[in-house]
Amino acid sequence: MPTAPHPQNTDELFQALQENDRRPYGRTRTVTAEELVDAAEQFAEPVPLVHALLELQEAYTYGSEPRKSPVVFARLLTLFDEQPDVFDERLRHMLFWRFKWVANALRQLPEIPVTSLRQWLTEMRDRYEKADLGLQPYYGQAYQLAAHVGEDTTLAYELWAGRTRTRLSDCEACEICERALYHLTAGDDERALRTWESVLAGKESCQEEPARSISYALLPLLRIGSTDRARELHLVGYRSCRRNPSMSQEVGRHLEFCALTGNEARGLELLAENRNLFDEVDSPLDLLGFLTGVEVLLQRVELLGHGELPAAGYAGRTWTVAGLRAEVRGRADDLAARFDARNGTTAHTDRRWARLDRAPLLETLELTLRTRGLDDVASVVEPAARTTAALPDSLPELILQARTLDEQGHPDAHASWARLRALVAAQDYVHPDDPAVGALVQLRADLLAEEANRAGDKDEFADAAALHEEAAALYDDAGESGHAALSRACALLATAEIPVEGADGAEAKAAALTAAHASMVRLHEETPGLAPFQEARLLRLRATAFGLRLQTSRNDEHVAPVLAETDVLHAFATRHDLVGQLSGALLLRASTYAISGDLPAAVTEIDALLDRLKVQGPAWHLPRTLGLRGRLQLGLRDAQAAHADLTEALRLAADWPTGTIDTSRLHGDLAEACMHLGRRDEALRHLTRSAEVELRRGSRTEAFCTYSNAAQLGLDLGRVEDCIALLDSLLAEPDVTAGEVDDRLVAQLRLTRARALYAGEDLKAATAEFVTLAAESAGWDDDPGSHAMIAAETAVLLGESGEFGRAREAADQALAAHAQAPRYEQLSNCLRELARLQAQQQGPDGLTDALTFLTDAGRVADEARAGEYEAHGRSLDTALAYEHGRVNAYAGEYEDALAALEKALALLGEPGREDEHVGEWAECVRLAGAVEGLYLERPAPALTRLDAAISLLTALAHTEETEPLISLAARLRDEE
Repeated sequence: MPTAPHPQNTDELFQALQENDRRPYGRTRTVTAEELVDAAEQFAEPVPLVHALLELQEAYTYGSEPRKSPVVFARLLTLFDEQPDVFDERLRHMLFWRFKWVANALRQLPEIPVTSLRQWLTEMRDRYEKADLGLQPYYGQAYQLAAHVGEDTTLAYELWAGRTRTRLSDCEACEICERALYHLTAGDDERALRTWESVLAGKESCQEEPARSISYALLPLLRIGSTDRARELHLVGYRSCRRNPSMSQEVGRHLEFCALTGNEARGLELLAENRNLFDEVDSPLDLLGFLTGVEVLLQRVELLGHGELPAAGYAGRTWTVAGLRAEVRGRADDLAARFDARNGTTAHTDRRWARLDRAPLLETLELTLRTRGLDDVASVVEPAARTTAALPDSLPELILQARTLDEQGHPDAHASWARLRALVAAQDYVHPDDPAVGALVQLRADLLAEEANRAGDKDEFADAAALHEEAAALYDDAGESGHAALSRACALLATAEIPVEGADGAEAKAAALTAAHASMVRLHEETPGLAPFQEARLLRLRATAFGLRLQTSRNDEHVAPVLAETDVLHAFATRHDLVGQLSGALLLRASTYAISGDLPAAVTEIDALLDRLKVQGPAWHLPRTLGLRGRLQLGLRDAQAAHADLTEALRLAADWPTGTIDTSRLHGDLAEACMHLGRRDEALRHLTRSAEVELRRGSRTEAFCTYSNAAQLGLDLGRVEDCIALLDSLLAEPDVTAGEVDDRLVAQLRLTRARALYAGEDLKAATAEFVTLAAESAGWDDDPGSHAMIAAETAVLLGESGEFGRAREAADQALAAHAQAPRYEQLSNCLRELARLQAQQQGPDGLTDALTFLTDAGRVADEARAGEYEAHGRSLDTALAYEHGRVNAYAGEYEDALAALEKALALLGEPGREDEHVGEWAECVRLAGAVEGLYLERPAPALTRLDAAISLLTALAHTEETEPLISLAARLRDEE
């Protein structure tokens, strides 16, 4: 099937070639280029055919198909020899430039003998001499061949680097890279990095640079201690080469960098993202470089004991790290041997083994905002929790220990139950015949109850309720009525907590909690012989039900019942010396005061509880209690005190098994405290840690929401590459790619990524993502406001790219959605910006369309005024008048421009001492002065305007705003 309509004439052919040139390199572009060559041959005109062949060679070269590039060039060379007049100066330049492309392609193919490589260079030299072209490009290729083969490059380097550059020399960036690599090979990291500096700083660039140089510079930067620079360049450089077959060697070096900096998990993530390269790289040399980088990573992961982790490899089968490493090793060894056999040296094998023998350069280097270890990507269950109590070897002792710890609410109970669960599940399990332990059915009930509690901790309330009911039935069979009653009470609470959809959801949940409490009271009254710890738990569940009802309803009438229940629990726990339940009662009392809005009373309660915990324990309640006090301090607007409490809570939480304390909440609250204190980088760190904890415990939606906030904060902080890398990582998660995550949440992640790409000046990628999001959001019938926002941003990006037809279409979509869900300020900003862009880029030719945009913006302003909408900054009418001034000025309509600017000044009014719009007023005066004095050539009134503004601003102490006005006034006086 053809990928594009077949051109019917040469005009259509050239148009199709231009369209194909805008496509990214890859199979689609290459196949289209092949079809366009076929089409060009039918016109029997040499010039279109030359252009089509040049496009095809470029597609092969940058699509990593070196075997085909020389064949196309041979056709071009034949055409040049037969019809040299067909090649104008530009085409001739392109032809001679591409001799180097062919030399590079031939080096990549081990089946091409070295004699053929040298013959091609001789051909290149002869052609250049005959055309009276300088030979520096030839010597550059001769040096690269010597370096490739592994010969002594000293003379070849001097013959090339010592010559003056010509028009056909490789670009500055590429030559800088080759010179730096020469020093790098000699072992001089610092000189190599000095040579690279202008490329690494972005001052010199081309199609492959600085991405190529960055990939080589990463390890030298680490070796000289520039870890922050290496981290920064890894993020920038990787994004420029990922999934690109022609830059597979660069991808391999980024994988190697991850392996040598303690970022093996990120390396596996990047490997999965570049899985296509295993099958799409047609260059043997590129493939060798890529596979060696892959092997460095896999070797490191396997050495760390994770050889059974899944790894992304060749299509058609599932790979483990160990299995893929063996496969990659065999293929890479074979490729290196083939090149060495061709070259008559051992250079490629030696270089390969030098990379594989490198020791890690850093134990850890935090590469991205999302810090992950190999355990986080393991396909097994989460690692065993830390414990403070040793697990006894004796099975009866282990069972009794688990129950004792469970009665106390001790965190180490989890590890004991986990060990028992594994033992009971074994086929050879034999239950101890010990009256103190009880029957197997009781132990099975214990394990079910513990599993139900863990489900409840994850908010899996339906599962928790079912497991508690099942446990209760087993406790009945075991004759444990007290435990059965507890499990049924837990089931009642879990059932009441199952979310209720709809507008009356909160009311329905409150009613369910009221009913659950009543059932618990009956259950309590009807169950005789409860042990003190069982009765205390029932009282705690009753108080919790009322506490949750208050939290749901926010009804002041529900406060007293909670306090009454906590008083009963407190009295009972005091009488029986149950320190854990006593602490729980006090914590619930403090929470009740907080929910009811009495924060000072809540702080008083929490302070008393903290004093008690520090003396009597239990110690594992301290982190949670400090966390609550931190949140109370946030409510009281004491961010410094909140930060101190929450930091201490996190420190103490580290002493207990994973999952004992909700550290994701602590990190999230700390992030809020940091934001209040202006410590935004620290806030970002806590947000990402909070999200990762949520992700590990299975709360994926919450985790993605937190990560979304972190990404936006990163973008606000100007950490653009960090933001993009974080979002790329999240969007590559299996459940995201499989469409299992809420599509609106994923769209928000993609929207933030698109904005980050724009902030990173990748206009092409940002526009493509915005266009896709605009198309998708058009179907959001329940949320037209979001579509209006996305379509508006899309329109502006299309306008910046000069695609005003498509920008108009996107703006019309935004206006249609705005009619359903008004977004006055966003639409006004979009339309005014489009008008400015069109007038600025097209001058008088764009004025009509620009004014149409402003007419639309005027209607939006009228609607906003009618709807009594107040803009966040200057009024929409003022902004519109100012934009009329700019647009008309760009189009040369200076009288209309001046009239519009004077209207804007009238709407703004003269500024005052504290006026926040003083900068806008001063800029409007400056532009009016420039239009009047420079373009309308009326300097006298312009100077009167400027001098009056300068005097006013000086009197109001707005001296900074006077500077551009003073500069313009001086210019006008000079020209008088």
